[in-house]
Amino acid sequence: MELAVDRVMQAYGMMVNITFAQEKTLRADVTGFLSDSPSTDENQLAIEGLRYLRAR
Repeated sequence: MELAVDRVMQAYGMMVNITFAQEKTLRADVTGFLSDSPSTDENQLAIEGLRYLRAR
């Protein structure tokens, strides 16, 4: 799941300018969100995580 979170943060960072502190907070939020996901596929988790952040 860590790889998926890294991919989400990299993609989101290209779309939105965020500070280091914001990135840490968002990373924790995404990790918590994805930990509840039944999916184990890294690609699917990355997509779900990016959708989650964009909907915030």
